[in-house]
Amino acid sequence: MTKRSSTPADAVLVAIDMSKHRQELLIERPEGGRRRRMTVMATKADYDRLATDLSDVGRPIVVGFEATGNYHRTLAHRLLAAGFELRLISSVALARTREALHNGWDKNDSKDAQVILHMLRIGATQRYVDPLAAGINDLQEMSKTHEAISKAKTQTWHRILTHYLPLYFPEIERFAGNSRSDWFLALIERFPTPASMTALGQEAFTREAWSLVGRKVSKARLINDIYETACASVALPVDEDSIAITMFRMVIAQARSLIRQRDEIERTAHAVLAENRDYQLLRKIPGIGPINALTILAEAGDLRRFAHHRQFLKFCGLDLATCQSGTFRGRTKLSKYGNARLRRTFWMATQVAIRQRDNSFRDKLGRYVAGHGNDPDRRRKAMTALTAKMARVAHAVIKTGTEYRPFVERADTRWKDPSLSCREGATATL
Repeated sequence: MTKRSSTPADAVLVAIDMSKHRQELLIERPEGGRRRRMTVMATKADYDRLATDLSDVGRPIVVGFEATGNYHRTLAHRLLAAGFELRLISSVALARTREALHNGWDKNDSKDAQVILHMLRIGATQRYVDPLAAGINDLQEMSKTHEAISKAKTQTWHRILTHYLPLYFPEIERFAGNSRSDWFLALIERFPTPASMTALGQEAFTREAWSLVGRKVSKARLINDIYETACASVALPVDEDSIAITMFRMVIAQARSLIRQRDEIERTAHAVLAENRDYQLLRKIPGIGPINALTILAEAGDLRRFAHHRQFLKFCGLDLATCQSGTFRGRTKLSKYGNARLRRTFWMATQVAIRQRDNSFRDKLGRYVAGHGNDPDRRRKAMTALTAKMARVAHAVIKTGTEYRPFVERADTRWKDPSLSCREGATATL
């Protein structure tokens, strides 16, 4: 959520090397002279004192710092509230500039502050946008928490499939189905071993499992298959009341709890964004569901601030880069210098879009791989191109306020991407 900006010539430059407990400052006035060093502890009193001292200067203040985990957020918000202009320094650019200036790899806080000041002076900065001030802090927290819970749920699910089921009920794995469904976990939590099913008898088991399985096609046949599978199981003969099964049930309960938390976040996100026009436009794009739309808005903020779609592609790290020197020219590939979460979100959305009904993404994939169906490298390149197309479409529909249309019939063949814009005389087809 940054954009490149030059440094005013008459501004007082403040370089801050951020850390968890203290910040090293280096202050330089435009007329030159001795630079002032300060150490600010991570306390409210020191932050207020710093804001007061900078306000007393009576000149424009430009503050530059490197993003350091989340430790920079509190001081940055305090300085932004005081009315100062904040600039963000790229970590990669900072490291390379430090090596170039000092001809070495050694680093310390005071040296980092000097390098940050140099980058402020030459304008190699990006404008900082505070998520709380921009109104997207809640969206970011929902998105990141959903990702953390999803990863934990996947890890727990894999532990069940690869450790517990092979020991205590290996044959039931074929009924697992979609990992988002809760009925399978509810069933094995109640019946963790084959013996716990067969001990009841088929009729009693059917009555008790009926409510656990939920709505299913041929539900009676499914429950009967599960019971017959239990009768022929090769599972370890472990008692249902043993400590091992207690641990098994504990892990199952953890997985079900994570599913409930994930579903709650998804409901909350949809409730918060249901009336958001940008959210509604993103949901019209194939492959972009509630969580993908939430992540795009949380990570990119207002997409209208990108004047051209290439700026947004660069922000996502989907722009192309080539290493060239003299007669040598390397392979052109993605730069991957942008936002990794956005890049992954568009990649996952593309994976879904190509499996849906006819749309421009699926059609473009078919044209890319035509005649090369067995070439995995060509398909990978095609998916990368479609990911960039997905980002372009997301930027276009929000910036123009136009809903996505799967295909557009247009006589003017010079218009390369007709799905991005509503033009007079164009008709949509499904």
